[in-house]
Amino acid sequence: MIYVDNNATTPMAVEVAEALSQAYQSAFLNPASQHQAGQKARRRLDDTRESILNLVGGEITRFASDRLVFTSGGTEANNLALFGLGGDIPGQVVISAVEHPSIREAAEHLAKLGQSMEVLPVDSAGVVQIDALRQALAQPTRLVSVMLGNNETGVLQPTAEIAQICRENGVPLHVDAVQAVGKIPVNFRELGASAMTITPHKFHGPRGIGALILDDRVKLNPAMFGGAQQLAMRPGTESVELAIGFEVALRLAIEHQAEAEPRMRELRDRLEMLLGELIGPENITINGLDAPRLPHTSNVSFSGIDRQALVMSLDMAAVACSTGSACASGSSEPSPTLLASGADPSIISSSIRLSLSRFTTQAEVDEVASRIFNCINRLRRS
Repeated sequence: MIYVDNNATTPMAVEVAEALSQAYQSAFLNPASQHQAGQKARRRLDDTRESILNLVGGEITRFASDRLVFTSGGTEANNLALFGLGGDIPGQVVISAVEHPSIREAAEHLAKLGQSMEVLPVDSAGVVQIDALRQALAQPTRLVSVMLGNNETGVLQPTAEIAQICRENGVPLHVDAVQAVGKIPVNFRELGASAMTITPHKFHGPRGIGALILDDRVKLNPAMFGGAQQLAMRPGTESVELAIGFEVALRLAIEHQAEAEPRMRELRDRLEMLLGELIGPENITINGLDAPRLPHTSNVSFSGIDRQALVMSLDMAAVACSTGSACASGSSEPSPTLLASGADPSIISSSIRLSLSRFTTQAEVDEVASRIFNCINRLRRS
């Protein structure tokens, strides 16, 4: 099986698996316990938390410190951001039209609870229209949430400009950076956001853990109750072992980033070039091609081919890919990202997502292109 569905999840790095094994063998106990064994676990957890913050550009000083709240993953962190930052006082929550379901559906639920929801349109490449944001902020706004890199097309949003506009209007900005961290340089302080979501299973770390990074100035209302852990912002016993795996995966991703980013970009471009040569440039569309993109993501439409049939055919040919977000797997609904971009229905119905990792090889990319070509020919004959 050739795996090109790394935006859904990534295989765990060997070093991370080894670090997890060692952590579990160390028998870390409950870090909230007052005995010596519990306090040993607390010190290791605190050291790991601080290291993760430093790696993503969080600031820890004597006078003010950014905070990191561990969660069960990116979806919980996104929900915690929206309900914790946008749901206590009446006002609007502003999101883009291309957000992940964990943002979009959380905002829709806030609207049912009495908040209003404003959805920012995007251009044909899927980039947020800045003028629409300025207009939206003329109304009382509790929170703006815009992703850094799109999970379906890889298109990057102008988050630095968005953050500046939000600061000028005194509105907190949450950035879903799940697909971007570990692939491109991301510095929380330089980004200028009030909150940022990350999760390690997108960069060869463990599943079951994520984090919400918080600027030291923002107040987060908890979405869960029943404990004082993590300053009561997200109660429950933390997993020291998963936090250790998180930190190791992030450190490795950043250490390899300088060589991995251009290499993934080169392989993605090669894959798109080969598909154009094999299938004909007139028969494929690279969605988001006219915008800056994450280096590892390609969303391709094949003229006259049903996306679901192609993904199933590729699965039989031992290529693992997807039609979009794994959180919508099994759904036959058209891509919200491509719909928001105003793509033609024929483009939407024939698009698949191919996502690489730092472990993807050129031989795999070449073979994927060949197998896609063969599968499309079989589908056209049938």
